[in-house]
Amino acid sequence: MKNAINWFEIPVNDYERAKKFYSEVIGAEIADHHMDEQNIKYGIFPYEMESHKVGGAIYQMDGVKPSKDGSTVYLNGGDDLSIPLSRVESAGGTIVMPKTDIQENGFIAQFIDTEGNRVALHSMS
Repeated sequence: MKNAINWFEIPVNDYERAKKFYSEVIGAEIADHHMDEQNIKYGIFPYEMESHKVGGAIYQMDGVKPSKDGSTVYLNGGDDLSIPLSRVESAGGTIVMPKTDIQENGFIAQFIDTEGNRVALHSMS
């Protein structure tokens, strides 16, 4: 096993609002892959499917709800997580942990998204 994680899903209450938020923060498009027959709104973050890299999605469906408690998903902060972190508040989120040095493991920061999820960013600088 190369990675313990191969896919993640972030629950949302308002799919379009969340899609706009994450697209603004990460600076990339969230691709719609809705499952109409199950009434699921589903959007996939950019990832390298062909090389089997870790990927993930946002989704809205009955029976799921966002939470700031529980597991934390770390999104790729790129070359410097200060860049996507600087977009969090203008996109409607709240920073709850500023950019923090974790020594040889790089930097992390955490925020609450527009849906109430606690999510994090990681980068090496």
